Amino acid sequence: MSYYRTHNLGELRIENVGERVTLSGWMENVRMVSANLAFVVMRDFYGTTQIVCETEDMIAAIKGINKESTIQVEGVVRERSSKNPKQATGDIEVVPDKITVLGKCRYNELPFEINRSREADEQQRLKYRYLDLRNPEVKDKIVMRCNVVAALRQAMTEHGFLEITTPILTVSSPEGARDYLVPARKHPGKFYALPQAPQQFKQLLMTSGFDKYFQIAPCFRDEDARGDRSPGEFYQLDMEMAFATQEDVFAVIEDVLPPIFAKFGKYDIASKPPFRRVKYLDALETYGSDKPDLRIDLTAKDVTAELSGCGFEPFASGEIKAVDITNCALTRKQIDKLLADCEVQAGVKSYWFKVDETGAIAGGVAKFVADKKDALSAKLNLAPNTLVVLSAGKKTLAQKAAGVAIKTFGANVPGHMDKERYEFCWIVDFPMYEIGEESGELEFCHNPFSMPKGGLETLLKAERGEIDPLTIEADQYDIVCNGIELSSGAVRNHDPEIMVKAFEFVRLGEEDVKAKFPAMYNAFCYGAPPHAGVAPGVDRMVMLLAGVETIREVIPFPMNKNAQDVMMDAPSAVTDKQLEELHIKCVPVE
Repeated sequence: MSYYRTHNLGELRIENVGERVTLSGWMENVRMVSANLAFVVMRDFYGTTQIVCETEDMIAAIKGINKESTIQVEGVVRERSSKNPKQATGDIEVVPDKITVLGKCRYNELPFEINRSREADEQQRLKYRYLDLRNPEVKDKIVMRCNVVAALRQAMTEHGFLEITTPILTVSSPEGARDYLVPARKHPGKFYALPQAPQQFKQLLMTSGFDKYFQIAPCFRDEDARGDRSPGEFYQLDMEMAFATQEDVFAVIEDVLPPIFAKFGKYDIASKPPFRRVKYLDALETYGSDKPDLRIDLTAKDVTAELSGCGFEPFASGEIKAVDITNCALTRKQIDKLLADCEVQAGVKSYWFKVDETGAIAGGVAKFVADKKDALSAKLNLAPNTLVVLSAGKKTLAQKAAGVAIKTFGANVPGHMDKERYEFCWIVDFPMYEIGEESGELEFCHNPFSMPKGGLETLLKAERGEIDPLTIEADQYDIVCNGIELSSGAVRNHDPEIMVKAFEFVRLGEEDVKAKFPAMYNAFCYGAPPHAGVAPGVDRMVMLLAGVETIREVIPFPMNKNAQDVMMDAPSAVTDKQLEELHIKCVPVE
């Protein structure tokens, strides 16, 4: 028995009637009925209990206490005359004879009503996150996160993986985002970096002879926030396997994730293994995205040959993609609104026409495409009440716009999306290289540590000019759920000779590789096993399971969109003495 309580506030039931109890928690609400009657609702982590004050002393004690103060109540449990079936403790109430303030709330006004905190301004919620977390709806998502992490740990351990922690202070590495740098006091002018991922360390563990590694790994990236991305810090289920192929990794993830999604998710249906495999280029062409939401039955079709000469100027060059949406009852106003939303997301305008109830083409760009109906019918479903959304231009832009249309209209036109399920897929066969948008030169498309398909021979063919480097595929894969990318993974490039050759294509020689990745290069020279891994994001998984729109809802103390912790006032200025110790001087920003 605790000094502060004999029971928690979600525990008492009808069988406790007549017992003397001690309860502690927050005073959620007070309702003064008369000079001799007041109802108090107390709340703790476990639930709520009603307290009924019926004496002048107890009424006087309650009157002097602000809501959200922490109080202790001693009294007797009795049966409620007016029961509340919606409340776990709704059959009883406690009549107190002693009330003690344990932690006084010194403010008469709260920043927001606790039980309605999700309706408050997000900056206020983040500033007073400790109050926001008192809301049971907010708290429950953090509890879910804890349970999901525990389930992940158990599942990985049962599959023979060892949980091994890797360093937080490490070396700057090209992982695709900006590093957070930490000045090294004892080494003037040099910096540690917070790991964007434990990529090199987990590969070194495989080289060290460990067979299966995992951890719930903290990762740090200085990048902008999105709905499914938290700036600064995030966590992932990081795993790596020695002597493993792509299919070995798939088998583990397909065994671990579906039961957890089915158990903890908002929906109790999750894909059964094997998950669908979609080639990267096929995903772009069919779904307009490498993150397709397979709950939606819409796809994109290429109608360039059919419409390029129709006389509509935006269709005169580039490629034209069409998304046909059957049984569409949207009004002209609704269509225009959704197309405007698509334009904001895709950065390019889309167009439309509709097949009316008579089978005639009408609306939008109908006058340009009406005489192409027979040709279009071979590619599209042009049944009555079908809406066709069209995008055009450079291939990548046309694909992206079609992908946005698929997700937008799929979610808003009834019958095209089975929302209440978790649909997984693997995106496979990524390009090894791409032309950088800023540099205009060959760059790694994704992870530079991926093994090129065909190994060294493929790279040598490209070097000899027998194949285009842009056609080289990597043994790399993404796992996607409901249109959200959970993780990238790959079969790793474990051979120093192949690694050096792969980096030569992006203008980095052997000495550069040795300088940038000395530990990994040297370790591989001592004989490394083939190995592969993946790292699904924990925050994104919990976001999907909770059915919320923003990742900040499932992080205990998230930063805002500008990577600021407004509760702790971080980042903050430091003293000149601290900077001197680190051999750093701040200069004004122009």
